[in-house]
Amino acid sequence: MRKVSLSESLQVIRQGSLNWFTGRPVVVSFEVTDSCNCFCRHCDHGGPRDESQQLKPAQYSEYMRALKPCVVQISGGEPMLRDDVVEIVRNIKQSNGLPYIILVSNWALMTEEKYVALHEAGVTQFSVSLDFPDRRHDDFRRYPGLFDHLSDLIPRCAKHGFDDIVMNTCIHSENVGEINRAADKAKEWGVNIAYSAYSARRTGCQELFLTRPVDLDTLRKEFDGIRQRQDSTHTIVTPDSTLNQTQEYFEQGSAPGCRAGHRFLVVTASGKLQPCSMQFKQYELHEQKRMVEEFTEHNRCDECYVAIRSNLDKTFPQILGENVARYFSFDSGNGKNGSC
Repeated sequence: MRKVSLSESLQVIRQGSLNWFTGRPVVVSFEVTDSCNCFCRHCDHGGPRDESQQLKPAQYSEYMRALKPCVVQISGGEPMLRDDVVEIVRNIKQSNGLPYIILVSNWALMTEEKYVALHEAGVTQFSVSLDFPDRRHDDFRRYPGLFDHLSDLIPRCAKHGFDDIVMNTCIHSENVGEINRAADKAKEWGVNIAYSAYSARRTGCQELFLTRPVDLDTLRKEFDGIRQRQDSTHTIVTPDSTLNQTQEYFEQGSAPGCRAGHRFLVVTASGKLQPCSMQFKQYELHEQKRMVEEFTEHNRCDECYVAIRSNLDKTFPQILGENVARYFSFDSGNGKNGSC
């Protein structure tokens, strides 16, 4: 994974440190649409939704000024359904290089031209869903032809040399034995891979949650393989500490201590603040402090270990150390010589 430049690295670290100690969110997830072109079995989105109240691209600048996150996730639904997604990125990206922008997408609507345009507009990292390393991906997402589309497009985009594509495999009971094969596929395509954990809170489907001893044993063996790869390849960007906590989350069936609404939060498509994508109490833009007082300080939810949370459930020195190792550059050059 390409490291960002020295100047951008220092800006991210500075803003992240300031937010951490002043109570502002470090990461904000802008859900720019509720609509999606897939009907994934592990997700509560799917199909068209009412888009009449969606924020306009220029309105995102106001949210950036108020919340000042150092990392932004652009998600949905499926953000590529927004014809103005490039303009949204331009209104989020600031002249000082902030924030670090992650575009989360299934890539069904991505083209090589759109990829380049989004990169030039300011996307730092493209997070692309990969449930299975073969055409079972189509069945799980209920989108025929998607895997073949990814197989053709991702290697072509990778050849641009931006080194900013990260496949994301959400681990559940049906793909737990495919963790290392997914890494093989990412390496074949010339991109990186990260792992996240399924939560039944989103859909209520307990069947996909890892509870059977055989599944938990498979998870341990697959993660052992991933850890061995981390010593010899830069393909896998999930740190060992997150693998350990993900394993513990599935073994215990919970992950207490969530700081949703404080360390991270969601901005809905209509502009409301939510603690996370699975907690639906909403607040106005100026009410983040009230969100922390009313929700975060009393939150007892322990039902997820999603990617945003897994990166912020650690001590500040640990977060800083891991991200310097993976993403930040202290080379005064263009930041493209280092890789993670």
